[in-house]
Amino acid sequence: MNRKNISILGSTGSIGTQTLDIVRLNKDLFKIEGISTNKNIELLIDQIKEFNPKKVAIYDEIAFNNFLKLKEVNEYKNLLNGIEILKGLDGLVEISKSKNIDILVTAVVGMVGLLPTLAAIKNSTTIALANKETLVTAGEIVMSEAKKHNSNIIPVDSEHSAIFQCLNGENNNKIEKILLTASGGPFLGRKKEELECVTKNEALKHPNWTMGAKISIDSSTLMNKGLEVIEAKWLFDVDPKDIVVHVHPQSIVHSMVEFSDSTVMAQLGCPDMRVPIQYALTYPKRISSNFDRLNLFEASNLSFQEPDLEVFPCLRLAYEALSHGGTDCTVLNAANEVLVQYFLEEKIKFYDIPKYISLAIKEHSFIKKPTLEEILDIDKWTRDFISNTVLNVQKV
Repeated sequence: MNRKNISILGSTGSIGTQTLDIVRLNKDLFKIEGISTNKNIELLIDQIKEFNPKKVAIYDEIAFNNFLKLKEVNEYKNLLNGIEILKGLDGLVEISKSKNIDILVTAVVGMVGLLPTLAAIKNSTTIALANKETLVTAGEIVMSEAKKHNSNIIPVDSEHSAIFQCLNGENNNKIEKILLTASGGPFLGRKKEELECVTKNEALKHPNWTMGAKISIDSSTLMNKGLEVIEAKWLFDVDPKDIVVHVHPQSIVHSMVEFSDSTVMAQLGCPDMRVPIQYALTYPKRISSNFDRLNLFEASNLSFQEPDLEVFPCLRLAYEALSHGGTDCTVLNAANEVLVQYFLEEKIKFYDIPKYISLAIKEHSFIKKPTLEEILDIDKWTRDFISNTVLNVQKV
């Protein structure tokens, strides 16, 4: 396999650091060209020392200014000399549109991943997609651009990677259903009244996966699965009604595909995000790893159940937004991003998240076939609407 040049958006986050774990073990196969962080400049410095990237972007303005000051410190002068240091969303776009990279790993959280991804697609760069929101907010535009520019989009989410792997070699064989698995999160089996006053610390305790705060909260509300349903529609070109969520607490079966002849193909493995990350980086080849091996004798109890849409209304809202189409998914995503942050800051309660999402979808000016500019405008409107609504409620 030829050596690949990689840039990582969100190199200091959970997916980003695990990507670097794989690069660290396979330096003959991968070279880091660019990395970015929101504000974790301490870890960013360590990554610069180890991987010597050509470009570095810092999204947060305060963190960027603090980082620039390091150039005047003797300890860091030589380290940072010759590195292009970039700021904000423009910096992420600049890293992404470099023609020197073979793969862009989009591991940032939220809508911020959309424009950098589109910039990379225009250069026919392969996208290792870990940023759900890119396809949730603008799936039709992104997939159309990818096809136009011959850019491969390889999913990194364990569920979508599983589906992608199940479809390898199937060519145009008809998919009857996608069976998307969900762990059920930390509140599986709980009643609605039990979740009225849950804390952020309870919601952050995922039983199987180690993830960032935002994705952990999304998992607790099942919005994470709702976003994955929308993402699956665009990645695999299936009807929303043919994407069926199966709650699978053991997180061993990462997802399945049912074909028209009734065959069901599944991808199994230990819950370890490095597996789908590595597959995205090496596709279409597989390389050896030291990851834990699945022992089916020890994991013999594999169970599945339907999700409870009354207890977890965010999943229902995602299905409804996808069925309605247009800007509903953009509003769903933007409202959720703001509300999850408010929940983490303990400004709202657990069920305020679906309540305000539903309100924002109802109140926005719906567009059936939005342009990119209209999507960005609706995203901004939604964030302002949610902020003003929550602020007004708190004043009462």
